[in-house]
Amino acid sequence: MSPYDDIRARMISGETIILDGGIGTEILRRDLTWSDHQVLDRPDAIRGLHEDYIRAGADVITTNSFQLAKRSFLGHFRDEAHMNYIGVPGLEERAAEMLTASVDLCKQARDNVGADRPVAIAGAVTTLEWCFRPDLAPTEDQMREEYREIMATMAAAGADLILLETVNSVTEARVGLEAAVRAGLPCWVGFVCNEQGELFTGETMADVENALAPLEPDVILVNCIPPDDATAGLRELLAVRKGPCGVYPHIGRFDPPEWHFTAEYPPTTLLEESQRWKEMGTRVIGGCCGTTPEHIAKLAEGLRG
Repeated sequence: MSPYDDIRARMISGETIILDGGIGTEILRRDLTWSDHQVLDRPDAIRGLHEDYIRAGADVITTNSFQLAKRSFLGHFRDEAHMNYIGVPGLEERAAEMLTASVDLCKQARDNVGADRPVAIAGAVTTLEWCFRPDLAPTEDQMREEYREIMATMAAAGADLILLETVNSVTEARVGLEAAVRAGLPCWVGFVCNEQGELFTGETMADVENALAPLEPDVILVNCIPPDDATAGLRELLAVRKGPCGVYPHIGRFDPPEWHFTAEYPPTTLLEESQRWKEMGTRVIGGCCGTTPEHIAKLAEGLRG
């Protein structure tokens, strides 16, 4: 029995499931760079970060694999032949190696902490191009090929589920979800939306539900948006969604290429927002960019029971 089976049963029964917080931004906050994910170069630091989220009370921890795909490496070259010609050896396999390592570090963290509750590992996967730019998306055929490779790697590495996050269009969500189902993994799908609760393509949450419901995602969420926008997105989603919904907002501001931390949402303030989301009917609550183990500990303390 997978740890996720217990978590899913609790969620269906009405309990609040706690998702972890920011990964890339927490790496920055700990004076490391996130640009190469650090899963190979600084495994102790990444493992320790996951351990901190488990100790904080997260039921689901996410792999440090946001935007980790072969496309991310290929984007620096003219094409695959050019990459193999001037790139260092092994770039062709590096994404799969790092995806596997990201899952392994979560498994090690779970074993090291030995929590008194099931903790599930979600393989974090996002859009194939920049998550705030749906106009950059590849063709549907390209998406299908690349997502199948990513999901198969996550499944082989031992992820308990997929968190397809920060998605900006119904098409990419559907293709990614199909790939997760093909790989035999349960899937949560998280969307970015605007202040009116619409996707960046102009599609609505009704469009989301109509397109994804036949594929039976376990949870649909809104993520990587300010708390007020998350409330708007949740309101639209809860009005049409037949299954569990979730939310994990970001806090702070983006200062390319890194994150700017602010004091707008300390843990107590995020808990206050989260209690309102729970009252609205939300089943999964966590944090995205800028949130910390301290935020998750406050959510776990205040939302359980």
